Amino acid sequence: MTKAQFITRVASKSGLSKKDTDEVIQAALETLTELLIEKDSISFIDFGSFSTVKKAARDVRIPSSGEIVHVPPKHAVKFKVGKALKEAVE
Repeated sequence: MTKAQFITRVASKSGLSKKDTDEVIQAALETLTELLIEKDSISFIDFGSFSTVKKAARDVRIPSSGEIVHVPPKHAVKFKVGKALKEAVE
């Protein structure tokens, strides 16, 4: 599904125009991104929660060449599925 198709579907369920729906979705995604940049987390009851985790530095081997490469520490986004979403998908 493309973003445009998603916006159309949400707009039909919410009764908002496609333009308004696009603005709301864009604002929500920007806010979620800002929270994750600040290392904050956000939880949607029964849907799931977004948070960040710190990944430690490590050395990995590239299978094709056998070369060992150092991967520096980094932060990654983690999503934990909520109970209702998990049950709905099953």
